[in-house]
Amino acid sequence: MAGYKILQADKQGIYVLKFIGEIRLNLCSTLDNLVESITRDPEFKTVVIDLTETDIVDSTTLGLLAKIALAAYKQSQFLPTLISTNPDVTRIISSMGFDKIFIIVREPASRIEDLEEIPVLKASEQQVREKVLDAHKVLMAMNSKNREEFKDLVRALECEEPG
Repeated sequence: MAGYKILQADKQGIYVLKFIGEIRLNLCSTLDNLVESITRDPEFKTVVIDLTETDIVDSTTLGLLAKIALAAYKQSQFLPTLISTNPDVTRIISSMGFDKIFIIVREPASRIEDLEEIPVLKASEQQVREKVLDAHKVLMAMNSKNREEFKDLVRALECEEPG
């Protein structure tokens, strides 16, 4: 089994995403594609993100999760739900201000059925850089702590862009 997996289910515009293992930069194209596909769905109302089996989540992934949370709120005016039982993951998401854009549940969800594994997409180095830059800009826009935390990284990534 790979060290990571993303599972998905949806019913009547409510999406459930379950992240298993180490969710890092290597999944940014897959996750960004998923976010775009969900937010284009005219039935999309909200999302439940299950991190109960997530060991590690990096800042790029957090930026993409923030992106989908903001889109869900814009669509329905309801905060989406994030489930995290791992104290390390919960500490990271709380420190990033996710309690402002998600309802954070610290208890495991009851049985989630019919989840399908999302195939991992291949991405070029430039595509990954663009996803990383976009994800960190979303995090920076959330609060001043994040803005300060990621400003040097964003500046460096912007300087690396071809052009």
